Amino acid sequence: MSVLRFRGPVLPDGEVRDLCVVDGAVTYEKVASADLVAVGWIVPGLVDAHCHIGLGSEGAVPEDVQEQQALTDRDAGALLLRDAGSAADTRWIHDREDLPRLIRAGRHIARSKRYIRNYGHEIEPEQLADYVAREAEGSDGWVKLVGDWIEREAGDLTPLWPREALDAAMAAAHERGARVTAHVFGEESLPDLIESGIDCLEHGTGLSLPLIDTMAANGVALVPTVVQLDNFPKYAASGGSKFPAYAAHMMDLWERRRETIGAAYEAGVQIYAGTDAGGVLAHGLVADEVIELETYGLSRADALGAASWRAREWLGHSGTLEEGSEADFVVYDADPLDDLAILKSPRHIVLRGRLVS
Repeated sequence: MSVLRFRGPVLPDGEVRDLCVVDGAVTYEKVASADLVAVGWIVPGLVDAHCHIGLGSEGAVPEDVQEQQALTDRDAGALLLRDAGSAADTRWIHDREDLPRLIRAGRHIARSKRYIRNYGHEIEPEQLADYVAREAEGSDGWVKLVGDWIEREAGDLTPLWPREALDAAMAAAHERGARVTAHVFGEESLPDLIESGIDCLEHGTGLSLPLIDTMAANGVALVPTVVQLDNFPKYAASGGSKFPAYAAHMMDLWERRRETIGAAYEAGVQIYAGTDAGGVLAHGLVADEVIELETYGLSRADALGAASWRAREWLGHSGTLEEGSEADFVVYDADPLDDLAILKSPRHIVLRGRLVS
């Protein structure tokens, strides 16, 4: 295999360097036989920390569709994916060197008749710890709960789990070395989720300042999926005639979404980029997510880091392109820290030391 060489500023520090790829790893030592591939801005591989490989609007999709989903993310520069719940068994992707690195959270865990049909396990609270243990043992170190969903009798979002069930579930996951995250739109379920020891929240639009402070103190991460939040008006409209309280609630959450997520950022909550692709949204939207995060108050460097070096480290991979680190990176013709829109146009993509796009 030929040795690849790239030259340019290496983010996040921006030092201009000659970066070579040898046996799938980064080196800054001179290699006489290295072929210069490109000069440009070199960014550690992008991360989509909330997507759904293997999931479509009706549930699981076949392997050829899973493959296309993964390829679409890869070609957008997302080389590390945290799959935040899928009805499909996507373990086969681990064996494909041309597909992104995948961290699977197993299948969503929800209450009976309280989530999207065909998506997750639908169980009762007394079963939660057992199902969390099962998913923890079969996943790649993450478990995904559904924290709240619309309840027909209430006509609005309500919590799915009592505190005692959550306490047992967190213990079951953590004893097995897994982390737990939860879908949560509204306010009511948040105190129990956070106080029970959850590791991450998805969406988080119902957060209040006291809960944000607790999140920051406890090291609970937030993946707000800001591109997905723009669908709240559509969700409100679809349920408005039957559930007016739900519709009004979703619109209220949407209208104050920037204030809420911005407050979490200002308080020091670690925020990471996730598109919520799969099911509703298309794959390949990681650049859109980063661009939108900046509009929520994140600095440009923090918005990009949320989808690159910071997110990679959070998920247990090489955060920066140090000597000997895994050669997963994207090369751009201009500096994305000058204009995040450049992320939409990757010039070269290197995954596991191979030039894949």
